[in-house]
This record gives sequence, structure tokens and C-alpha cells, in this order.
Amino acid sequence: MGKRVLRTKLCDMLGIEYPILSAGMGPSLVGESTGAPVELVVAVSEAGGLGVLGAAGYTVEELREKIREIKKLTDRPFGVDLLLPGQIVRAGDQDAGGGREIPLAELVKALPKEHYDWLMKVKEEMNLPDIEATYKPGSTVMRPHAAIQVCIEEKVPLFCSGLGNPGFMVKDAHAAGMKVLGIAGNTRNARRIARAGADLVVAQGHEGGGHTGRIGSMALWPQAVDEAAPTPVLAAGGIGDGRGLVAAFAAGCVGVWVGTRFLASAEGGAMDIQKEAILKARDEDTRRTLLYTGKTSRAIFNKFHTLWDSSGLEPLPFPTQALFASAIVEMFNKARKKEYIAPFSGQVAGLIKEIKPAARILQDMVEEAADILTKRFPAGIVVK
Repeated sequence: MGKRVLRTKLCDMLGIEYPILSAGMGPSLVGESTGAPVELVVAVSEAGGLGVLGAAGYTVEELREKIREIKKLTDRPFGVDLLLPGQIVRAGDQDAGGGREIPLAELVKALPKEHYDWLMKVKEEMNLPDIEATYKPGSTVMRPHAAIQVCIEEKVPLFCSGLGNPGFMVKDAHAAGMKVLGIAGNTRNARRIARAGADLVVAQGHEGGGHTGRIGSMALWPQAVDEAAPTPVLAAGGIGDGRGLVAAFAAGCVGVWVGTRFLASAEGGAMDIQKEAILKARDEDTRRTLLYTGKTSRAIFNKFHTLWDSSGLEPLPFPTQALFASAIVEMFNKARKKEYIAPFSGQVAGLIKEIKPAARILQDMVEEAADILTKRFPAGIVVK
């Protein structure tokens, strides 16, 4: 059999073979700088989809380096995913601090007293090692305007806003020939992003990993398609194989945005112990929590969740809560307390049984979707 053809209007918009994008997953709290590194981006794009760099864990300077590295490895379209928290965008870029890395142990001392005291109590009672990680003040999250400018200057084909409305930068992006994608967890935001001028909207259901909303995928996707029209919508949340891709098509979506399945790939940026946690997880083994970033995110349930629930503390605002949680997770990791560490992950983890190369994941997804559309549907469904 020759190479499969599976195209939608998304393929023509982005210049790709298959309507599959790997999500621009940012870093977990420990162990890697991003969940969607250069290697994953290149593998997905070379296989005919579109790989998206998870840039939230980089400084602005590192972002430029990674974009140029991708360009050296592939001439195919790719994307960059940035977080655009409204309060930070409005306040303007933070001072990069001369590029000096700040010890995380220093930063946590500035936390509210009750949070710092609890952190130190946990450290002492569990005999955890000292915090040695550092914080980079020039991160793309804290310097969103500078990071966007890098994407424009480097002529990134697709800009993706993993958090926040990218409407304020659409005009400049379009002037540079860059398309813009925004992610929404409800129909209100899907409409808002579309009306702000984005070229594409991702409707991510409650099932999705990382930052995610309250509406289930099968309820959200068709409603988002209606609300965002005529702006095309991609589906996200609970997609791990060709069946999910076909379901997205049935809901009126032009393609899919896939996170957890590509995180659990050979090229995915998660640590090995995190990939193992995804393989072991069942559909009910994730939890949506404010613990990790101060915004609702889904991760595989572990003992850190229970410990946090017992603290009685309120989560701090984003991104301060992420610094707080990062300090604790780093100590857990150094102490090899694996039962307190697990990655951001969607409920689709229960479907994932094997770590495979990203290209094979994409190829398997395309093959299964094509088989359903051309063989299983005609054989099993009567339409007159």
C-alpha cells in the first residue's frame, strides 16, 4: 500500500501532510526544560504533522537558539508555544536581571510566611535535601513581548498561545507572515480568541493534561466549532490514537492538538520516571489541581497531592505557585521519592501502553483513522 492521504483544510493552511499537531508542552516542575523539545518538534514535522516547541521553560535568548536549531534540522513547518498570562502581558516584560540565575532557595524565602513555614516543615519531617535549583528571571513567561518579537524575527510559521488570548499580537504576526493559534477550554474563550483575529482555535476538553478547563471534549468540540466559526477549530483533550482523530472530524474540527501521547514518546521531554508513570496510569489516575501552578492543571495523581491537600494552604497566584511547588518537587526528586513525582498528563494515559518514536505514533494515528473512514465505517454503518 502506498503512503496514506489524510487531508483537511488545516493541511493547506499550514503546508503539512496530516492534520495532527503535537502540543507545545512546557516543562514539568523538575527534570527538564520543556516537555516538547526540539527533537520532538522535528520528528513530528518530518513525519508530516506539525511539531510545536514548548517554550515556557526557556529564556528569551534560549528560545531564539532553539528556533534556529529546529530550522537547521528540518525545512518543514513548525510552531512555538508561549504562555501569555494576561496580568503579565498588561504589566509589560520583567527585567531579565542581567541574565543572572537566582537560587530557588533564595526566592522561596520571599513566599508568604505560612507557605514558607510549611515547605520547611515538610523538608525537616521528611529529611529532604537542600534546594539547589535556580530560577531564570529572563524566561519567556515573564518576558512575553520580547519572546513574541523573537518568533516574528525568526519567521516562525505558527505562533501558539498555550495560555491567554493572543489577540494583541495578531496584527504584527500576520504582517510577518506568521499564523496564530490560541487554546480555549470553553466556548466563551473560543469565540473571544477567534474574534480577536487568531487563525486557529484549539478547543481543549477537561480530559487534557496540563492547564485545562471544566468542559468535556465531546461536549466542547462541536460547541466551540459553532462559536468560533468561521475560524477553524482543532480538538484537544483525550486524543491518543486514530479513533480520537476521527471523533474530532465528526465534531467538525479540522485537526487535532495532541499532548500526552507525544509526551510519552521517545523524543518527548519528560523524564523516564515520568514516562513510566504515564504507562502505568489508568483512566482514573489523573487529578485536576491548582497545586502545581496556581491555575487548574491535570497531572497523574501522586502522594504530593495528598500532602498538599493536608496543608490547608491556598494556592498562590501564577507563576509564584509554580516556584513554590518546584522547590518541593526538586527535593522529592533528589531524595528519590518517586511516589511524590508524576507528570502533567491527560486521562488518555490509560490508553498508552508503549513508548514509541513520535513518527510512529503519528503514522499509527493516520493509519487507524484512514482505516476507520474507508473500511470500518462502510462495513459497519448503513447510510441511505
